[in-house]
Amino acid sequence: MPDNADDVMGVITQQIEAQFQMSLHELRQAVAAAPNANLQATEVVHWYGLLAESQAAVERAEDDLVAVLTQDPVPLDDPAMDLAHRVNTAVTARDGRAMVVRFLLDPAAPGKHGPGTWRGATPAAARRPALQTTAPTRPATASVPVRGAAR
Repeated sequence: MPDNADDVMGVITQQIEAQFQMSLHELRQAVAAAPNANLQATEVVHWYGLLAESQAAVERAEDDLVAVLTQDPVPLDDPAMDLAHRVNTAVTARDGRAMVVRFLLDPAAPGKHGPGTWRGATPAAARRPALQTTAPTRPATASVPVRGAAR
């Protein structure tokens, strides 16, 4: 675990280790050995892996941007702006994955209580079809003669 717990990965690693009462390395080994034993642990380990990939992408994008910005003179052209956008995109993806991991770790998160998972669903509402399944009735109309039709 990193010495500096202020970074995203360090904080989330600490949260995972506190939740499962074991090191992340031990948790990964346990999930690899028995993925169906604890589905929450399996899901957390999966999303943590995606988060780690995103963090690596952030670091690569930042390094590429810093390399361009340390040139003299600093080129503020389209390729430099594209690198800045790449950093922003990588940070957004990383932060989204971090939010998923935090959601998975939070037992009091919205949607984790009650009979339904999302939007306050009830068991009865979960069994009903979302859309009308019977054909609509057509209004009765009188026959209208077509012009030019042979009689």
